[in-house]
Amino acid sequence: MSVYLEKERAVAIEAVERASRVCKAVFKQLVNEETLTKKDKSPVTVADFSAQAVVNSILEKHFPDDPIVGEEDSKDLQGEDGRVLRERVVELVNTTVDKPMSAEEVLRAIDRGQYKGGSSGRHWTLDPIDGTKGFLRGEQFAVCLALIVDGQVQLGVVGCPNLPYDMSKPEGDKGVLAVAVQGQGAFQRKLDSDSRSEQPIVVSNVEDACNASFCESVESGHSNHGDNAKIAELLGISKQSVRMDSQCKYIAVARGDADIYLRLPVDSKYVEKIWDHAAGNIIIHEAGGHVSDINGQPLDFSKGRTLSANKGVIAANSYIFETVLAAVQTTLANKY
Repeated sequence: MSVYLEKERAVAIEAVERASRVCKAVFKQLVNEETLTKKDKSPVTVADFSAQAVVNSILEKHFPDDPIVGEEDSKDLQGEDGRVLRERVVELVNTTVDKPMSAEEVLRAIDRGQYKGGSSGRHWTLDPIDGTKGFLRGEQFAVCLALIVDGQVQLGVVGCPNLPYDMSKPEGDKGVLAVAVQGQGAFQRKLDSDSRSEQPIVVSNVEDACNASFCESVESGHSNHGDNAKIAELLGISKQSVRMDSQCKYIAVARGDADIYLRLPVDSKYVEKIWDHAAGNIIIHEAGGHVSDINGQPLDFSKGRTLSANKGVIAANSYIFETVLAAVQTTLANKY
């Protein structure tokens, strides 16, 4: 008897591991040489394109009919203006794929990520490098892949190449892959290890919010740190926050390194992207935690490429979640 999404789980793990290897190679070789600039002014390197090409090509090989909601497109790699970057991307992609890919094949793989999403059928969503500034600093970033079926996240894989396997040993082994399938629990393993090394992960058992700790973004532009401080004061929290970029924060909460993750709105117009939350969302749920927006509503991945029905994100263990939600709503009353 087959296990639900058994093949998809294995393929997603392979894709994220290979993309993580590419990202690590880029950091060693290129991170100080050249970056691009996104319209939002956050730096993105050739690793973004290489990782998306690697993941999309693997998904196409195994699930050719599944569309993909990805963050990048190939326009910056096209024509003579994109030649140098394109050649680097092709070279890096070909260090990890089984069969060499031409430039045309790499560009086509990247552009498979332009699906619009929605509430019916299957599609994947990918963030090839979540936490680009963390990546450039040599700190926390993640490769994040999720499978959405009829608007519900069913599978999530997050590769965190720089995250300590055991946060109590920060100088110990680094490189974590976290995975969850709906109804099957959440697990972690060391990157590039086999499935026999997988260990279940669960959220913390802190029952009083005053004993909890936050996991917050390094970049204040991603969440309102001032409101976070007010919420911490309401909850009586005095512990120092754990600060890191990317969906590694979801993994930190899912395995009990921290107890609360807040991504509070920085303004009334900002809308979250589905690839920034899909994989982390299911991993928290399967680890025994709760995730909602600031109104207590579940994150709705059925609306397309964004979480347009939601505002902000709250994640915590089940013991303190309602207390945290109430503090958030008190702090943000009439603000958004």
